[in-house]
Amino acid sequence: MKILVGLSGGVDSAVCAYLLKQQGHDVTCAFMRNWDALANNDVLGNPTLDNDVCPQESDWMDAKSVAETLGLELLRVDFVKEYWDDVFMTFINEYKLGRTPNPDILCNKYIKFQSFIEFARKNGFDWVATGHYAKVVHTDTNTFLYKADDDNKDQTYFLCQIAKEALCNTLFPLGDIDKPEVRRIAKELNLSIASKKDSTGICFIGERNFRQFLKNYLPAKSGLIINIDTNEELGKHDGVLYYTIGQRKGLNIGGAGGPWFVVGKNVENNELYVASGEDNQWLKSTRCIVTGVNWLADHNFELLDCQAKFRYRQKDNEITLHILDETTVECIYPNGIKSVTPGQEAVFYKDGLVLGGGVIDQVFQGDEDLFKKIINKRIL
Repeated sequence: MKILVGLSGGVDSAVCAYLLKQQGHDVTCAFMRNWDALANNDVLGNPTLDNDVCPQESDWMDAKSVAETLGLELLRVDFVKEYWDDVFMTFINEYKLGRTPNPDILCNKYIKFQSFIEFARKNGFDWVATGHYAKVVHTDTNTFLYKADDDNKDQTYFLCQIAKEALCNTLFPLGDIDKPEVRRIAKELNLSIASKKDSTGICFIGERNFRQFLKNYLPAKSGLIINIDTNEELGKHDGVLYYTIGQRKGLNIGGAGGPWFVVGKNVENNELYVASGEDNQWLKSTRCIVTGVNWLADHNFELLDCQAKFRYRQKDNEITLHILDETTVECIYPNGIKSVTPGQEAVFYKDGLVLGGGVIDQVFQGDEDLFKKIINKRIL
């Protein structure tokens, strides 16, 4: 098979490329350049790197080193415009609405498993492969996505919006091994990136002070932090758009009681609403509406008891999934789940099989829209 591997400069994609080569495949690697710091007015750089090297250029040098060690050809592909148009502007526009989008999911949908796959096809490759921790099973008639064996590293949450057609031509070689084994292989091969830490920043943009980064594109506008239970003014926030539901750190109101958690925000009035204690009533919802659902498995049911994640690293939650139409579902969880947040992704599983996922649109406590309820309480 002729395979194009997305080589990011990290240890996972490096071992992915090695394993495919060892299996006897015709492997070529490609590094995706998706962010132009100068053109995009990003002057923050990355203070953890020496000599002010752009994070992406440092990754490119790491990818070159890996490809040379493995004896593989390395291409460099530019998707800067696609990333800006399809990923970053969607990300910014959602923040302007007071929602909390996930750029990694958008990046996978539009860049790694759309633009990259189109590039691969145009250049005669049969398959693409990445270092994601996920399992894909190809049969004669269908393709299925499952959680990785390493539950701690499973990344299927971030893959829920990729097109089923893209999945049919994708390989995930790390699906049945764990991270320590990946590190062991990299060290055994004497790869320069064997001990390189995992990336935790925004997809392709890198690690940086997130709030400072957003200020380049969403100017700060200070406003009030309100105790939603008492309507007391507790302090000032840096900009209501920078905060997310369930957030505890960075509120700077520690002396006012607490611990305090963000439970709502009013973009129009520029107010941030908080409540005290991890078990406060405002953090819990009992159902939500999810739109733009991308199905990766058959869904010929109206009601299904299954599992859902409402954010990465969250444990699986038992829910009942109610299909409202082809791309809209209701998630029902009467015992309550904390910090289900509009704009974030809900991903559905049935015993490890990824059913699909979509964007959380509305969140309810019983029959009441939770965030409208919070705003109304402030008004009253």
